[in-house]
Amino acid sequence: MTVELEDLRVRTLGECRIPSPFSVLLTDKETTPHFVHEDDRVMLDDTMSVIASRSMETLPSLETAGARRNIYFDPEHTTVGIVSCGGLCPGVNNVIRGLVQELTVHYRVNRILGFRNGFRGLTTTYRHDTVDLTGRSFRDITPTGGTILGSSRGDQDADEMVDTLVAREVDILVVIGGDGSIRGATRLVAAIDRRGLDVAVVAIPKTIDNDLPYTDQSFGFQSAFERATDFIDSVAIEASAHENGVGIVKLMGRHSGFIACYAALATYGADMVLIPEVPFTLDGDDGLLGRVEHLIRARGHVVIVVAEGAGQDLLDATGQLEETGATDASGNAKLGDIGQFLAEELTEHLTGVGLPPTLRYIDPSYSIRSVAANAYDSVYCLRLAHAAVHAAMAGRTETVVVRWRRRFVHVPMPVITSHRNRVDPDGDLWMSVLEATNQTEILAG
Repeated sequence: MTVELEDLRVRTLGECRIPSPFSVLLTDKETTPHFVHEDDRVMLDDTMSVIASRSMETLPSLETAGARRNIYFDPEHTTVGIVSCGGLCPGVNNVIRGLVQELTVHYRVNRILGFRNGFRGLTTTYRHDTVDLTGRSFRDITPTGGTILGSSRGDQDADEMVDTLVAREVDILVVIGGDGSIRGATRLVAAIDRRGLDVAVVAIPKTIDNDLPYTDQSFGFQSAFERATDFIDSVAIEASAHENGVGIVKLMGRHSGFIACYAALATYGADMVLIPEVPFTLDGDDGLLGRVEHLIRARGHVVIVVAEGAGQDLLDATGQLEETGATDASGNAKLGDIGQFLAEELTEHLTGVGLPPTLRYIDPSYSIRSVAANAYDSVYCLRLAHAAVHAAMAGRTETVVVRWRRRFVHVPMPVITSHRNRVDPDGDLWMSVLEATNQTEILAG
């Protein structure tokens, strides 16, 4: 996708006229470096070929996140809503705590409402099922995985959600969610605009698969693949301890194989990595079955790490997928169980060639996404929360806060949901996986 400078302009509700509380907290000097200058931007692409092809005036760049000297909303008369949507991910509670802390301690906003169970909590039926959030009552939630606000999937009516924002007198809504949730937030902004309301909507992108573009890395991703390595190590021990041992670990990754790739690189247990971006075949000397047979004969065991979205074409060809068009509550196509499919195919093949396997298959998806954030993600979540509060109080709307080239920036919602971040089969990450696993180029596509 070609992105122009105008695509990256962040919407604002109006001019910022109210002095920020940080003016007193930090320093009275006019030159304090803690405030972000409105003209400070971060280049989208830093390669020489792109820079040389454009003029400086048209180079795509992103608005820098951070505290502004003047803000749009008067904290004393501001109510903020927080909602977490979609699947679980390590660090959601860290984000919630960071939001509440920044809003109460530093901006001293009037009230913070937590809407329970995702966007469903903004519908007419559930709009009063909220919790008043204070810094003191939510101080100790970070060691816990999941989300203390609950979550849900599904497509709620935008106008009904606006009705709730009006009824609860919400000025700012912070959405913690993935691409589906951010699309929902975009529709919510459109409904707000139709009514001419002065409500800001800011999102903190959440995706355990790390598949949202224009961000260095999604929060919770490091915690997820760190936990995944434990399962790979366990399966590797099991496989190596048995004759003709075969271990299969299926990890999350509907469209993108980042968790599978990074988990495999973080441990020495994986012999093969299968991801959605790289098709593979079963039969023939260079197919998966033949390669596994070769490894069993050569070293006695094999460990396969497979992303959940890999090999879906093989399942479709064998009639093991649900009817075409079947989707879950979030509108995602329902996937077949590639791990179970491989277990059955490998068992049949190896038994047929006189190598009856001892096979171990683990699908630790829920164990990975429900863990608490590690130290890195804890810091990352806190800083994202701070950036989201600064953006919202400065009247930014229809925007998400991310880290790009090690700077926190604002990205318009339509841009970050325009496509998915995927593993490049010709890129250096996949090359590192091939090098680390000794996986053949032929098998890897």
